[in-house]
Parts: sequence; C-alpha cells; structure tokens
Amino acid sequence: MRTHIASCLAAIFVSTAALAQVATLESKLVVTGLIYPTTIAHAPGDATRLFVTDKRGYIRIINLATNTVLSTAFLDIDALVTGGTSTNNEQGLLGLAFHPDYATNGFFFVNYTGTSGSTVIARYKVSAANPNVADAASALTVMTFAQPFTNHNGGWIDFSPTDGYLYIGTGDGGSANDPSNRAQDITAQRLGKILRIIPNVAGTVPPYTIPASNPFVNVTGDDEIWAYGMRNPWKCTFDRANGDFYIADVGQNAVEEIDFQAFNAVGGRNYGWRCKEGNTCTGLSGCTCTATTLTNPIITHSHIQGTNGAYSITGGCVYRGCAMPALAGYYIYADYALGNFWTTKVVGGVATEIVSRKSQIGTAIGGQICNQVSAFGEDALGEIYIADHGGQIFKLIPSTGEIVCAPPCAPHDLNCDGEINGVDLGIMLSGWGGPGGDANGDGTTDGVDLGILLSNWGI
Repeated sequence: MRTHIASCLAAIFVSTAALAQVATLESKLVVTGLIYPTTIAHAPGDATRLFVTDKRGYIRIINLATNTVLSTAFLDIDALVTGGTSTNNEQGLLGLAFHPDYATNGFFFVNYTGTSGSTVIARYKVSAANPNVADAASALTVMTFAQPFTNHNGGWIDFSPTDGYLYIGTGDGGSANDPSNRAQDITAQRLGKILRIIPNVAGTVPPYTIPASNPFVNVTGDDEIWAYGMRNPWKCTFDRANGDFYIADVGQNAVEEIDFQAFNAVGGRNYGWRCKEGNTCTGLSGCTCTATTLTNPIITHSHIQGTNGAYSITGGCVYRGCAMPALAGYYIYADYALGNFWTTKVVGGVATEIVSRKSQIGTAIGGQICNQVSAFGEDALGEIYIADHGGQIFKLIPSTGEIVCAPPCAPHDLNCDGEINGVDLGIMLSGWGGPGGDANGDGTTDGVDLGILLSNWGI
C-alpha cells in the first residue's frame, strides 16, 4: 500500500552494534513468470518502473504501481544473444545500465554474449514514440572481446555515482584454474578485470574515452583496466549514498568472496586470482600469494553447508531506502546454490555484523521460496529487489509490513524518512568527502552540509 512519507518508520538513532539486532525484514513476491532473470535496474529518477534482463535476450518492464510485467518487451535482442536458453552455461544477456543522463539522452547499455561467443557491450536508445519500448535499430557496439569458454562471462555493468564512469565486470574467460592466467595478464587482456571507461554520447571510434586516472594510462597495461585478479565477478554494486564499491567474486573449489573499494580508492588493485582464492593460496602461478600488493577480500564464505556456507556468491546492494531506516548502510547479498542471505556493514573498510538473514528472506510472506538468487537491484527510492532464477522477483520489506516512502524529500533528509536525526548524520559521515551526504548540491560532503543538517535537526 502507498503511505505518505510522514507515516514511514521513525528512524531510531542506535549504535551500529545494535542495528543488526533491531532490524528484521521479510521478502514479498512482486511478479513471477520471467525467464532466467539476470539483472534488475531502474532508470534514473523513475520510481514507477523496474527493468529486468532475462538471459535469453529480453529486457522486461515491471510496472511498480500494479506489480505486473508489461506484455511488450522493452528490448528484444534474442537473435543476437547466445546461451540464453540454458542454465548450464554462463552466457546470455547479463547486464544493464542506464546512462546517468538517461532522462535527456535516452541511452542505456547492455552486456551480452553474442552469437560468436564474444562479450558485447552495446549502447541503445529509448524510442522517441514510446518510453516503454527501446529503439532496437539504435544499437552501437561500444566494446567486444572474445570469450574462450562458456563460463565466467562476468556480465555486470553500471555507472558510478561518484565519477559517472561506466564500470564493466569481466570473468577470467572460463574453464578451471584460469588456464591462460588471464586474470593476472594486464596487457591486451580484458578478462578477469574490472574495466572503467567514459562512453561518448557523440559518435567516435572507439565510442569511449579513457579516464585519465585509470591506473595503467601511460604505463604498461591496458588503459581500460581499473582492477584485476578477478575470477568471475557476479554482481557488483555502488553505494548510492557515497560511491563505495562492492564486488562479489565467485570462487572455485573452496571459497566465495566479497571485495571492497572505498569511493576515493585509487585504481590498480590486484584481487589475487588465480594464485589466491579468497585468502587461501591455490598453489597456481601468476602472482606471489603472500605479496603485500594483493588486496584481500573483506568477507569470505567457505564451501560448507549451513547458514554460513556458499557455493556461488551473488552480490547485492547497500540499503538506502526509506522503509527500513535501521538497515541504512547495510550491504545485503546471497548465495545462489544454498539460498543463504546475509547483511553486513562496512566500517573503515572492515565488514562488521555479518548476520544470516535466510530465515527472514528465504521464504516470502506468501510462502513462496526465494532462492537461486541471480541478482539484486534497487528502485529509484532505494528499496531492494531480488531476482530468483526461476523467474520470480521479490521485494525486501519490513517485518512490520510494507511501507512505501515517496519523494520529495528535503536534501538533508538523507534516508527520506521525514525526520532529520542520527541516521541522517551517520549517512552523512559515511559519505564524507564524496557525494553521499551532499545537502547543498555542490557534489561534496563537507562541513557546510553538516551545518545544514544540524540546523534542521529534529524537523
């Protein structure tokens, strides 16, 4: 039900140690009948729709007012996509990102495995006549690179809220043990990486430029690389409040991992695959396992049964919605194989309060089972949705019942709950120096913003 913003849950200022104990949540079935969903996204500023990619090559629209799937696909590129009809490979339409200026230019980007088996990053444009249908003839190939195997195709793409650049997660190319050591190869090798580019609105060749701050510009290494040593990053996310970057990298025989970069971190980090899996040395060549130049994950989950076990990690989102203010700043993620869910809060680059949420989320309030989690996504208001590979989309809601909070919000009401209090202060401090707690619109969170927030305290 839709409720006025003033009726949102009152945010209570408690210590971070108590938040995980206070906040409880549930899942609610939104729609069913989709085919192998792989991404959930929203167009900037559009609180009325969600866009869901399915592996086969379709982008479908969910009308959030009616919780129904529109009968006509937003985009149909089934003929261009391979591997979309099977769950036995990791090909298909895997990623979707809307340009930050989508409301003006209508551009969005997709990541898919083409019929040749190569990864394709392409740009499309919404049709002029119908906002619910894209112009399939507007395709512009931004980047393509070969995939030697049908697994570890990566597929995630998104724009950072901090720098506005397009980030692309690529797997190591597949097979086992990264046989060609692609993740550690930084020359003429885009596999096993996080790439960062600036897509050009005007037509150029190539249709993107390289950020000058990318780590290998003017030195040995591919200019597009932002980070390397990835095995198969399956769903990454930016914290919309401060730009912090979370990477879920699927393990091989023993360990799943979550990697983290603060919003102001420099590029060039090496996350260690193939000589490390999580914090464990693999015995494979490619890098020195104990080197201090490697970046360790902030979270690992072993391949064990139980509520802490994971076999195929699925990265989630940092909660910045209104309905559950006690969860503000908590990262929610899952395991595809075991149906486990967790929340954690990163403080100073360290994951704290890792709490199992399977009992709260795994069975929805209508009795439906939420497992085989292939993706998480946010709507424009910051509420979180879950894609089940069986074709269902769920929404996370408070255990006390669903609350829908709607803008407009005061710029200093950072969690959009109608109150200025300690939760807003916490969000502001976590985004200090970046855009996350910006209250005066200058793009940086600083003392001026703090003054604005304090002067409106309790309103």
